[in-house]
Amino acid sequence: MKRIVLRERTLIPPFGEPARDLRILNKPLWLLQRDILSPYCRGALEVDSLDEIPRDREELLVYRDNLFFNEALISAFLSQAKASGRACRIAFSRDDKAITTHALPLQDGIRLDPEHDVYVADLYYYPNGVGEEPQPLVIDTLPREMGYYHIPSYMARHGDLVFQVPLRAFLSIENWVHVFLASSPFGVFQWGRAHEQLVEESWKEKILVSLTTLADKLNPLGPRWRNHFLACSRLVKIGKNCSIDPTATIHGPTIIGNNVNIGAGVTITNSLIGDNVTIMQGSQVMLSVVSDRCYLPFNTGLFMTALMENSMVAQLSCLQLCVVGRNTFIGAGNIFTDFHLRSQPIRTFHQRKGASKPELEEVGLPVLGSAVGHNVKIGSGFVFYPARMIHSNTTLLYTAPDTVVARNVVHVPGDDESDLDEHGEPQRTVYEWPRRVEPAAPDEDHPRRNESHDLIEPLQMSLPSSVSVRR
Repeated sequence: MKRIVLRERTLIPPFGEPARDLRILNKPLWLLQRDILSPYCRGALEVDSLDEIPRDREELLVYRDNLFFNEALISAFLSQAKASGRACRIAFSRDDKAITTHALPLQDGIRLDPEHDVYVADLYYYPNGVGEEPQPLVIDTLPREMGYYHIPSYMARHGDLVFQVPLRAFLSIENWVHVFLASSPFGVFQWGRAHEQLVEESWKEKILVSLTTLADKLNPLGPRWRNHFLACSRLVKIGKNCSIDPTATIHGPTIIGNNVNIGAGVTITNSLIGDNVTIMQGSQVMLSVVSDRCYLPFNTGLFMTALMENSMVAQLSCLQLCVVGRNTFIGAGNIFTDFHLRSQPIRTFHQRKGASKPELEEVGLPVLGSAVGHNVKIGSGFVFYPARMIHSNTTLLYTAPDTVVARNVVHVPGDDESDLDEHGEPQRTVYEWPRRVEPAAPDEDHPRRNESHDLIEPLQMSLPSSVSVRR
């Protein structure tokens, strides 16, 4: 079977690239598609429309290059399409919760076919070339409600923060929110959902997990962190030349690549870690993707977040439900929030096809972080509201004058030669930043503030005038 790729040239903000070039599950989307389809297809031809496909009478699989799908969906679609013996187009029922809840917002690629009353997308199977009109073939994504229950009711309706996690994942990636969905809820979270169902349905899988857990515990040469059935070698796959501290906690399903260094006290749950990654002591990685050559210093927190390759999130930064592009640096102490405190729907900018400019649209999620583009540098101390975008090739400097010490702070000696107070402590120069506080005179109750900045020595480097001050 030959595969035909329909090009989608729409650029995805804030990355400024088409979806095919963005990393999903630590692979560019085009490569992920090719690897999933390699057991079924040979060769490839890229075209801009169905009209450009050669009229040869041969078996074809045609798909748009911004589609995310997993092996389970492709297997179901191709097996049912071949069994039908006719040209088919993928379709979904109107009550498929994974599609209606997560896949439909912020996109146009999955659309309603009013004639057949189903949702259709640009994934086709042709048994004898493109001459025949394809008919909708409904595929059930088999969604399962999964998430966090009994949280405070003000954070989610009915007190439940849940996702409709499909066994057969499918998305049309037209917004950065879809990159998040493909990486976490439809990606690594889907791994956990699939294995949960496998254990429920297969006694063989129960026995294999139990035997593997026992063998790992009894192995005198095995790593100490394999002390739980979720940490057994059947659920946690480790690459070559990895260094993992015995005090780390790693629960699967998790895949860790080659040349990975994991420090003391690190917790990794249901995640994908690429090659040449360093995760230092105390860091937390949950339901996340950390791509090749990323670096996480101590006490970094990632929850349902995707990092593309060669990026760094510094210590004490917390990212929740975020997407970070490649070659990006996020400084220490940054907080990416994911919850609207006024209980309003979370919205982000999206530009529909044919629209002149982007508009704010609801994302359809109760919580959501932010997206950071490629080649971005973010200094320390920022708080990001939900669903914000930081575009590629930008630098953020935190310059609020009342909280950033951008000059040298000097001590002003007192009149007393000993420079000691009545308690024998050194007399200290006090600042209510950025102003110096004068010592109180004998007849005054309170100290006076010195409005002069002369005693604050300037740095040799000054900030550019174009930098805006955050209040």
